[in-house]
Order: sequence, then structure tokens, then C-alpha cells
Amino acid sequence: MYDKCEQILISRESIQQRVEELGRQITEDYKDKELVAIGVLRGSFIFLADLVRAIKMPLSLDFMIAKSYVGTETSGEVRILKDVDVKVSGKHVLIVEDIIDSGFTLSKLVGHFEGRNAASVKICTMLNKPSRRVVKDLHVDYVGFDVPDAFVVGYGLDFNDMMRNFPEIRIYKP
Repeated sequence: MYDKCEQILISRESIQQRVEELGRQITEDYKDKELVAIGVLRGSFIFLADLVRAIKMPLSLDFMIAKSYVGTETSGEVRILKDVDVKVSGKHVLIVEDIIDSGFTLSKLVGHFEGRNAASVKICTMLNKPSRRVVKDLHVDYVGFDVPDAFVVGYGLDFNDMMRNFPEIRIYKP
């Protein structure tokens, strides 16, 4: 399985530098606001852990599970398997995702939190694949890196629940 990882797309050092930059930007944008960072499990957990340490202000943290993929392709149907426990009404929600591809999942999650009267809902993603975007009006507020239309693993991203532990992001050929 590991031999199908062709190349390193984004190095560990580049990831660390970009996460610090995002943390500074988010800290500035949300100063004096009540921020709730919500990680979309499982892929975002490594990015979220690094990101919240780079955000230099108090915040609440929670997780949710949303599923829209079967294998390597999106089904187009988004199901929330685990919702957040924290109350978001009147608070500023930052959804933290590992990768945005079609946009179906994030579009549904933004509507989900807007419907729960969040003061604002913004998106932060480590990776963005704009070439695969189906939901064209999805606004992504904070982007780590734009990536090509390739299947990627590492830094939380997986293939069949494997290879999340790579410290860098690699291209994988299933």
C-alpha cells in the first residue's frame, strides 16, 4: 500500500509554516469574538490540533462526523453521523476540514450551523481542490494549500483508514 505513494506533494515544513500563518490570521480576524472551532472527523484531527495551538486566543472546540464518500468518490449525499455538543447560537463557528473537493459536505455543514443561529460560519481547510468543485458558490475563508486533482494521503487524510499518520501530504495511486 505504501509503495503507491508516488511523491511528496507538501512537505512537513511547508505545512507547519502555513498552519502558523493561518493561526495568526484567524487570531486577528476573531479577536474579541466568541469562537467555536469544529473539526470534521476524522481527517481534520491532526490539522485541527496544530491549528488551535496556533490560534492565540480563547476558543471552544468540538467535533462532528459527516460522511459523503464511498471509497474515493463522493456520493453527493451528506449525512451527519455525529453532531456537536456545544451550543453555537450567537457564537462564531469555524468549521475545520482536511480537504474540500466537491463542496457538498461543507455546503451542508454551513447551512446546518446557520440554521442553529450561529453569529457567523466560516470554513478553514488544509487542502482545497477547486478543479473538483461542484458547489460553485461555496466560499472558503481560510485555505492552507490548493492542490491538483489527485488522491492525497497523510497529515490526517487517508485511503481506507490508512496513511493518516504521514507527517507530509503525498499523492496516492489506488
